[in-house]
Amino acid sequence: MKIVSIKEKAVPISSNISNAFIDFSKMNASIVAVETDVVRNGKHVVGYGFNSNGRYAPSGLLKERFIPRLLEASPEEIVNDTGTNLSPEKIHQVLMNNEKPGGHGERTVAVGTLDMAVWDAVAKIEDVPLYKFLADQYGDGTIDEKVFVYAAGGYYHPNKGLPELQDEMKSYLDMGYSKVKMKVGGVPLEEDLKRIEAVIDVVGSGQNLMIDVNGRFNLEEAIHFGEAIKDYNLFWYEEVGDPLDYHLQAELSKVYPNAIATGENLFSVQDATNLIRYAGMNPKTDFLQFDCALSYGLVEYMKILKMLEENGWSSRNCIPHGGHQMSLNIAAGLKLYGNESYPGVFQPFGGFADGYAIDNGYVGLPDVPGIGFEAKEDLYQLLKTLNLEQKKAYIN
Repeated sequence: MKIVSIKEKAVPISSNISNAFIDFSKMNASIVAVETDVVRNGKHVVGYGFNSNGRYAPSGLLKERFIPRLLEASPEEIVNDTGTNLSPEKIHQVLMNNEKPGGHGERTVAVGTLDMAVWDAVAKIEDVPLYKFLADQYGDGTIDEKVFVYAAGGYYHPNKGLPELQDEMKSYLDMGYSKVKMKVGGVPLEEDLKRIEAVIDVVGSGQNLMIDVNGRFNLEEAIHFGEAIKDYNLFWYEEVGDPLDYHLQAELSKVYPNAIATGENLFSVQDATNLIRYAGMNPKTDFLQFDCALSYGLVEYMKILKMLEENGWSSRNCIPHGGHQMSLNIAAGLKLYGNESYPGVFQPFGGFADGYAIDNGYVGLPDVPGIGFEAKEDLYQLLKTLNLEQKKAYIN
């Protein structure tokens, strides 16, 4: 078996919103399609992938380096030992051939985008949902039938006051979410405290609210803000300082008494290891948000899970960033705590299969081969614009 073609293009996910650090008015993402020569139901199997929001489309890296490298590989370099399917682990080695360690940069996003498409193809070739394939091949053989998800929103927006913020959060509760997240750090502390209190009035408890600083604070600001919010007993205080400032994280952990979350902007197993070694994180209370689509893909993510286990952490400490179906499959198949969700922004990438409503903060998964993109019509229609031969496209 072999890979017949790989196509990529950048598509906009622009939106007139901002967090404490960036606005999304010019944000885009890469979508890719990996076509194999494997035939299922008379059609070639095609795996799809994309990169998570928050990082720009790595089109140059994909087209100039990683896609040619994968297409130039021999069949023996990319298939499993039985020759019956692609090997994501071997493909990862091919993609990282001649790449120096460290300085990970945006290449992690490019590799992660291709990795997603490979796993989609692998599960489609096996004719099973990815979550089942992961549970059988890498887990304990059982899956979480439903996955905890929370609604990420509360962005800064022109002319968005407290009533509009409350209406947004009410809409998430009406959708079936039990916990919500909002952005902080982009306005003065007193204004953010009013915003937090307004949302708590809607969701009923600080335990139903996460707040996200998006790395904006220095150490003094992080501790000062933490002191101001500690009595709210929030579900978590997220990415308070620069992702690589482990000293800040460790000092904050000494004084902030409630749960902390971070990791969405750490893109390798070594960076994740350094976080666990040096940042003072607590495996009994804290959460880790590594996003496989931004961090070299699921092959690297499983190395991170192994490292966590060796250091006394559980996969149940993990709630990935990104709000996409790939992480949802991982959460169900490898027993994570849950997954982020973007019900109001970053469409059509955010959200899950059509017809699967959120029920008391949980969502089910469709019985669809692969990651399940075909069960999310607006996203699938976008992925199909990559112009592979549609008569060959795998459609469940």
